Amino acid sequence: MKEIKFVDVGEGITEGHLQKWLVKDGDTVKEDQTLFQIETDKAVVNIPAPINGIAKIVAKEGTTVHLGDLIGVVGTADEVKNVGGAAPAPAGPPFANKEKPAQMAAAPAAPEKPKEILATPAVRKLARDLNVDLKNIVGTGPEGRILENDIRGTAHEAVLTTRPIPKYSEALEEQHTDKIERIPMSYTRKTIAKNMEASWTIPRAVHMDLIDATELWAIVQKEKPKVEKEFGVKLTFLPYIIKAVIAALKESGNERFNSSYDHEKFEIILKRYYNIGLAAETPDGLKVIVVKDADKKSILELAKEIKELSERLRNNTIKIEEMRDSTFTITNIGSLGGGYLSVPMINYPEVGILGIHLIRDTPVVKGGQIVIGKQLPFSLTFDHRVVDGAEAVHFGNALIKYLEDPDFLEMM
Repeated sequence: MKEIKFVDVGEGITEGHLQKWLVKDGDTVKEDQTLFQIETDKAVVNIPAPINGIAKIVAKEGTTVHLGDLIGVVGTADEVKNVGGAAPAPAGPPFANKEKPAQMAAAPAAPEKPKEILATPAVRKLARDLNVDLKNIVGTGPEGRILENDIRGTAHEAVLTTRPIPKYSEALEEQHTDKIERIPMSYTRKTIAKNMEASWTIPRAVHMDLIDATELWAIVQKEKPKVEKEFGVKLTFLPYIIKAVIAALKESGNERFNSSYDHEKFEIILKRYYNIGLAAETPDGLKVIVVKDADKKSILELAKEIKELSERLRNNTIKIEEMRDSTFTITNIGSLGGGYLSVPMINYPEVGILGIHLIRDTPVVKGGQIVIGKQLPFSLTFDHRVVDGAEAVHFGNALIKYLEDPDFLEMM
């Protein structure tokens, strides 16, 4: 018999939502057949059967599971028949409603064994630095071991709870009870809420500007039919924007936009690789797909990968590793058909996020004459602890330079 427990399916993931069982209790299953789907803060993960046998469901759909929790088992009929819920608790002490024997009444209570704290020296030091008491932490690691994420999560909650956030009053609801509906947040929505709270702890600033996208528009419209016919890929502005972002990140003075900030050590973690995150709207909420080593790929390769990742995201077959380890994120507000300027939320723990908006026909001045041009507004939200406004302007100017010369981008 094989037990199926919730294990670490990705870096930093300590819990999941048991979204759906794809087999019934008692079904005969084959090795590698998908048994159930676990929704994490990154993606929906399909969990396969480890062996051939009969499936026994332990955890129900819609429940939250943590590292080490038993979700189900697969084995022979004899092996799984006794697996299930815990035995019922006794109705009361063995001498309920009766006088207890004197020897039992006089027996001293056994001293409570102090809780053993399982944590590495590095985790203990982090707890001291963040003023977190390990005795109050419930570890999410194997056998209750306390992990770094447990410490950081507790410290982060402490920061949030000390803020003067107005408490929602339910008093007014009583006047409108027939016109109010309370909707529980989905697991994905709760995860987004937590991520946004983490992002909000970043001291941010925003730089905004306009790009003359006339040439970019022309080249995409020219190449789009050919690319779709020959390669079956819809060419958009996004691959060009990714290329321009990477070129700007590589310029001297802009490297820190491709980094993270370690606030405990006061260190900037520069990243010499370029994994570009792309914010994507799904029925469950906003998620981020990641194009790995985007600097090594052509316009066409980027277009193909964006299409493939987006399709896997929509049909819940995307892998965890395809949704993590981004170094800089782009959110394409313009693809939704509206918006002029916005303030995107930084994808924690990154330093910057670029918001791309709708390209519009706009009167512009060229050679002293007013003509109609294609204007592309952008917003660059950045961590002001790591970079300053002048650096944001430098980065924005580099972005403008590259996107206003898309022919040069195609050669990169």
